[in-house]
Amino acid sequence: MKVALLTMFNGLDKTYSLVNVVTEHLRMLLDANIPTKVLVSQDCPDNERTGIFNDERIEWVKITNRLNGKLINWYDYSQSNGKVHDTFFEEAEVIAKDLVDKLSDVDVCIMHDIHYQSWHLVHNVAVRKTQEKLPQIKFIAFTHSAPVNRPPQPKWPFSARFTPMPKTIYVYPTQAGIPALAKQYDVAEGKCRVVNNSLDLLANMSDDLNKIAEQVDLLSPDILIIYPGRLTPGKKFEKVAAFAGAIKRKAERKITIVFCDFPCMDIKPEIYKNRIKVVGKEFGLGENDLHFTSDLGYPMGFPRHGVLELFTLSNLFICPSYSESFGLTVLEAASRGNFLVLNQAVPALEELGKKLNAYFMRWDARNFGFDTKEQYHPSEQVYLEEHADIIINLMRENPVIYSKTMVRQRYSPQWVWKNQLEPLLET
Repeated sequence: MKVALLTMFNGLDKTYSLVNVVTEHLRMLLDANIPTKVLVSQDCPDNERTGIFNDERIEWVKITNRLNGKLINWYDYSQSNGKVHDTFFEEAEVIAKDLVDKLSDVDVCIMHDIHYQSWHLVHNVAVRKTQEKLPQIKFIAFTHSAPVNRPPQPKWPFSARFTPMPKTIYVYPTQAGIPALAKQYDVAEGKCRVVNNSLDLLANMSDDLNKIAEQVDLLSPDILIIYPGRLTPGKKFEKVAAFAGAIKRKAERKITIVFCDFPCMDIKPEIYKNRIKVVGKEFGLGENDLHFTSDLGYPMGFPRHGVLELFTLSNLFICPSYSESFGLTVLEAASRGNFLVLNQAVPALEELGKKLNAYFMRWDARNFGFDTKEQYHPSEQVYLEEHADIIINLMRENPVIYSKTMVRQRYSPQWVWKNQLEPLLET
């Protein structure tokens, strides 16, 4: 299968929101290894091709914007009847001829606002002429603005903005707009589909973060836990793993932990890592739920800017540390909108947690001049699962945590591709 994105862009300024939408769709197609060509106006400057638009896998195709050597001006035809300029149909013919040539090798053509925008009326008519010559192509027509009211008796060629085209699916970014979309194009709602706009959180993050994302699924987990620290038993990494396992067992949620660890002389890294993995498994974690950045290409520690980016994606921070003088990672996690679970038995964490409205649990701790040891009745497993229930509900009811998680999961390019856009190509 080969796909064309028909945009007729005159420029690629990212302040134009449609450029960002097309960027996302283009990345989805390339990530799926689908041969793709992008069709833009003849006057789209090559020096504006940056980022994904400059990917060598793309066929960059320019569609003519000249008639007899003269510039084709795009007139705004928002009315439903009247007259078009004298050369309108000649322009549509020359554009259609070029489109037939440029689209002859594709199976699907995704159009962005070509049927909708009044200044694209000449391209709208040209595409319809192209479709007559290339009936094997399936067209997907995206509308990115509020559908307009259908006039009573629109006249040709103005009626092209209100008339369905054969073998075409009409798409809108929200379900709420589907009835209005169907009315504008005079099609059954069953021939319309929803493809949400997506937000690629990883696109503007560092190469370090993306290197981790290539190895660990950071977007789909219901609960993503980031825990940075020296790989020492004092940081109680195994308690984070145990509690995460209890949450997974109790709530049947998809959980991922990324430990941003760096070396410590207290214990051999592999011995402690194995202990953490064993504890996590005993309490309910799966084989691939737990990761160490030292195993992902960062044996000497993960860069701090990358840790902050991970906190931007995560939604739960658990700090069962045995001893802290302050707890800077608590501030870092809080600043990125994480639900905080802190060890109340550590004075510094209790003080900080009260200021940040954190949720408290108790683990073994070092106090000023003495140590404390927790006794759980009837068992640590029961204690952890009881708190897991409470925390899951609190996270679900917290609008900031809930919306942050939903954006990462439900509106990621991966979700939109798999559940909305890809099925349209295959139907």
